[in-house]
Amino acid sequence: MVTVAVTGHMDLATEATGVVRTALRDLLVGLRGDALVGRSCLASGADTLFAEEILALGGRLTAIIPCRDYRDAVVAPADLVRFDALRDAADEVLVMPFEHAERAAYEAANLRLLQGADRLLAVWDGSAPTGLGGGTADAVAAARSAGLTVDVVWPPGARRSRG
Repeated sequence: MVTVAVTGHMDLATEATGVVRTALRDLLVGLRGDALVGRSCLASGADTLFAEEILALGGRLTAIIPCRDYRDAVVAPADLVRFDALRDAADEVLVMPFEHAERAAYEAANLRLLQGADRLLAVWDGSAPTGLGGGTADAVAAARSAGLTVDVVWPPGARRSRG
């Protein structure tokens, strides 16, 4: 069994999702072996694309939700149907012990993503941490500090819709 955690940008440009999805699929196909388990916080963008590809490849999905009010406070109305479908399709849903979306909740979720993972897949443009904690660069740094293999996915044509 291979357990792959994901981190990545939420603000992928709409026209970049196809190349990012293809790059994710190509990497995951090479990792799946006997069994593939994916861990995702189900955020919009990279997390959602990853979770959809895990399921499409017949893998098992673990959803790690940063806080109790995550769906209502963070998930955009346009993303609710996808979020709910992925959460419902997950073999396991872990909700972190935080009431509200805050730095501590995101940091704890990132650490839980990495616990017991074999590698981290990062849909990341290499940008520095924002200083807010719990972001993509923070998860990559934590994974590298823990000695995990980090696969950075940022194919030609990938870009963010902002920043």
